[in-house]
Amino acid sequence: MKLLLYISLGLLGLSSCLRLDPMLYNPYDDITEYQLDGYVGDYDSFFALDASYDIPDSLITVFTLPTSTERAIYAVYIGDQSAISTDTVILYNHGNTGHLDLYWQRAKLLANIGGKNRFGVLMIDYSGFGLSEGTISEENMYEDVNNAILWLEDMGLTEDRFMMYGFSLGTAPTCELTSQPRSLSPNKIILEAPFASAEVMIQDGSQLAMPGSYLTNLAIDNAEEIKNIQQPLLWIHGEDDDFVNIGHGELVYANHSGDYKIAIRIPGANHGTCPQTLGFEVYAQHILDFIEM
Repeated sequence: MKLLLYISLGLLGLSSCLRLDPMLYNPYDDITEYQLDGYVGDYDSFFALDASYDIPDSLITVFTLPTSTERAIYAVYIGDQSAISTDTVILYNHGNTGHLDLYWQRAKLLANIGGKNRFGVLMIDYSGFGLSEGTISEENMYEDVNNAILWLEDMGLTEDRFMMYGFSLGTAPTCELTSQPRSLSPNKIILEAPFASAEVMIQDGSQLAMPGSYLTNLAIDNAEEIKNIQQPLLWIHGEDDDFVNIGHGELVYANHSGDYKIAIRIPGANHGTCPQTLGFEVYAQHILDFIEM
C-alpha cells in the first residue's frame, strides 16, 4: 500500500486532478461466483483452517440483502437463520482488499468460537466489492452495513445479542454506525487494525507534510467517532503492521470513552495476520472471553 501511495504521489506533477480515494479500495470485483471453501488466496494474510472448522452446507446461506436501492448487495450468513431471534450474532465488516472469499476463513473461525456454530456470523460485500453492485463509496459502505443490520433486526436480533467486528477498512462502518446508529446499536465492538482517520492514513503512507484532504475526500475518522462510543471495546493490532501502523490503533483505543476496553497487541503480526500469529485457539478464546464478559 505504501508503495502504491509513493507511485501515485509521484504522478501528482503529471495530473493535478489525481486523487487517492479509489486507490484505498481494492475490491477484486472480476468474479462470477463465490467459492468460499474452494477459494485459495495468494495474499500474505490468507490462511486456510483445517477440517475441524468446517461448516455444514445447511448452515451456509449466500443471498442478497433487501435494500431500498436497486443495487444487489451480497451477503453470507453462517448459522440457522430461524434462530437469529435467540442467537448472539457477529456482524463482520471486512477490509479494503478482495471480497467475501478472502475473509471466509475468518468468518468460519468466528462461527467456531465457543463451540461449533455457537454464534451466528453475517458478512457482506460492500457496493462494488465481489458480486455486489453499485459504486464504491464511503456512504454506500455505511448504507450497505446498515442494511445488513436492518436485515438482522427484521430477523429478530436485539441489541443485547448484537456484536460488530470491524477489520481494517471495516472499522469505519463499525465506528460510524455505533457512534451514530441508524438502526440497532451493537452491544460490544471489536476493532482489528483500525486506522485513526483517512487523512492520517494518507499522511502516514505518503510521508508528505500536506493535508490528507488534498488527496482524499473520505471523511472517515475513527479516532473521533470512538469518543462517542460507550460500548465495551476489544482492540486487536499487530505490532509489525506496515499498512496501518499500530500508532493508529493506539490513538483510537486511547480515545474510547467507555468504561470497559481491552487491548491485544500482537508481536510479529502484520496487517491481516493477527489470528494466525496469535494462534487460532488463543485468538478465539480472547473473542469468547470478551463476548461473555
